[in-house]
Amino acid sequence: MGAWSAEPFGNDTAADWAYELEDHVDWSVVSAALRVAADSEPASLDADDATVAVAAAEVVARGLGRIDTPAFSEHVEAYVARVPAPTAEVVALAREALAIAASDAGELAELWEEDVDWRSENERLRAALTIG
Repeated sequence: MGAWSAEPFGNDTAADWAYELEDHVDWSVVSAALRVAADSEPASLDADDATVAVAAAEVVARGLGRIDTPAFSEHVEAYVARVPAPTAEVVALAREALAIAASDAGELAELWEEDVDWRSENERLRAALTIG
């Protein structure tokens, strides 16, 4: 994974995944990416799958209107502009997937072990996905 930023779309894996959003008009592509992480144990989740889950969680937060900083991808902005707001179920799935994908027991956290910015970005994203 080539990374230039600790932000969810600040790496090659997430930026490449953003192309999958093109032409979709519902949350199925995002839900599928989240489901991979949500259905895994942190220690068995591949770093690339975890990276995509974090990016997908970011898309959900953007869909809620809770994050408006650049996502390093025009595909994300276009997607969020054309789909309806995410349902409560999609938001809950995003929270669950993020918890697993960013878990200290996972491969992705090991790769970012010394990076305070990565942890801060995940906390920002968790807060954005918290309803209420």
